[in-house]
Amino acid sequence: MYNEQQPIIVGLDIGTTKIAAIAGRKNEFGKLEILGFGRANSNGVKHGQVLNIDETIKAITMALENCYASNPGLEISEVYVGIAGHHIKSLQTRGDIVRQNNDDEISQREIDQLINDQYKTYIPAGDQIIDVIPQEFTVDNFQNIPNPIGYGGVKIGANFHIITGDKNAIRNITRAVDKSGLKTKDLVLQPLASAAAVMGIEDLEAGVAIVDIGGGTTDLAVFYEGILKHTAVIPFGGENITNDIKTGLGVLKTQAEQMKVQFGSALANEARSNAFITIPGLRGMPAKEISVKNLANIIQARMSEIMDFVTYHLKQVGLDNRMLNGGIVLTGGGSQLKHLIQLTEYVTGLNARIGYPTEHLAAGHIEELARPTYSTCIGLIMKGYSDYENHRKQFESQFRKMEIPENLRKTELVEEDAFEEEDEFRTEKLRNRKGLKDFWGKFKDGIIELFKEEEDHAL
Repeated sequence: MYNEQQPIIVGLDIGTTKIAAIAGRKNEFGKLEILGFGRANSNGVKHGQVLNIDETIKAITMALENCYASNPGLEISEVYVGIAGHHIKSLQTRGDIVRQNNDDEISQREIDQLINDQYKTYIPAGDQIIDVIPQEFTVDNFQNIPNPIGYGGVKIGANFHIITGDKNAIRNITRAVDKSGLKTKDLVLQPLASAAAVMGIEDLEAGVAIVDIGGGTTDLAVFYEGILKHTAVIPFGGENITNDIKTGLGVLKTQAEQMKVQFGSALANEARSNAFITIPGLRGMPAKEISVKNLANIIQARMSEIMDFVTYHLKQVGLDNRMLNGGIVLTGGGSQLKHLIQLTEYVTGLNARIGYPTEHLAAGHIEELARPTYSTCIGLIMKGYSDYENHRKQFESQFRKMEIPENLRKTELVEEDAFEEEDEFRTEKLRNRKGLKDFWGKFKDGIIELFKEEEDHAL
C-alpha cells in the first residue's frame, strides 16, 4: 500500500491552555490519516511562552502518554513544534547576488545562497532568526517572479520576510521538548502552521488573513497574491477573556471558563436580556445570578480589542478591506465563540469564516480532530510532509505498516444524524476546493537548520 511508504510525522502544539500531540501519515490520496492523538492541560506556559520548564515537561509527557494510549504501536522520537508568544517579531529585508556563471540557468543552489545570506541580517541582541521566507524574486529588470529557477540573468534578488524570536524563549521550548525525551525536528511559527491546515491555494491568490485565536495569544498571518506579506502575534487570547469574566462577574476561573464556552457570545445584542445563569454559592453563601447579556458585554469588549489589533496590522501593511478578497479565516480554540463571525465582519469590514483543519484530513476521522483547536497541530504535520517531499530534511528510510486505531475512527450513531449532515455539507464544501499542493515550498525552497551545532554549544 502507498501509505506504508510514507513516514509517520508528529506535530506538537505547546499552547497556553493545552498541549496536543498528533501523529499522522498520508494515504494513497495524499490525505492525512491520524494514527495517534493525545492532549493534556498546560500549566507552564503563559501567553504562548514556556516559563515553567518542569510543568511544561509534565504536560508534554502526559500528552505523549495519551497519544500512545490511543495507539500503543506508535514510536515517537522527533516532533515538529509550534512557536508563538509576544516575543515573536518580523521584519522585511532585501537581498541581491551577482551571478558568477551568467551562461547557466539559475539553480536551487543560488536560491539557497540568497536565503543563507539573510541569516546575517542585523537583529537586536538577544533575538534569534527563526525563519527566512522569500517573497517575490527579481532577475535583472524582471520583477515579481514567484520562482526564478530556470531563468537566465546577471543579477538575482528577492524581498524576504524574516521571523525572529527571543533566544531564551526559543531555548526554553527546545529544552522542554528535549527533556521529554524528544528531538525537535523544526520550530514552526504557529500562524503559518494553522494557515497550512485550513487554507487552499485559491485563498492564497485571493488574499486572506488567518487569525488563530489561542489561549494566550492571537496569531496573525496575512497572504496576498500568493505571498506571505505579514505575521504578528497579538498578546491576547481566550484566557484573557476568561480572566475578564472572572474579575468582572466575581466568579471562579473554572466557572468563568465554563460560562464562556456554554453561554458566551461575542455580540451583546444577540444575547437575551432576560436570561440568567445561576452560580452555586461558596461554602454556604447564597447562589449568584449572572446576566447572559453582561457576560456577552465582557466577551465583546475583549474580542473587539483583538479585532482592532488585526485591523491595525492590516492597515500597517496596506492591506485593507478592498485588497483581501478572501477575507478573514478564524481558527484556534477561541474561534468557536458564538457570533464571532458577525463581530469580526463588523469590526474589520471583511468577510469572515471559521477555518476547520479538514482541508488535508482523510475522511472517517473522529469529530474531535476537525475542531479549529487542532489547526496548528495538523499544520505542523503538513510542514513535516513538505520537508519530506522536497528532501529538505532526513527521514527514516524504513516505514512500518500501521492501521488507523478504532478509537480514532468515526462511529456512525443514529442520534448524530443531524451533526453528520452538517459535517457532510462542510466536507462537500471543502472537497470542491483545490488542495494546497505544497504550502511551505511556495515560500521557502530550502529550510536552514534553526540551531547550528556551534550555537547549541554556545547555549
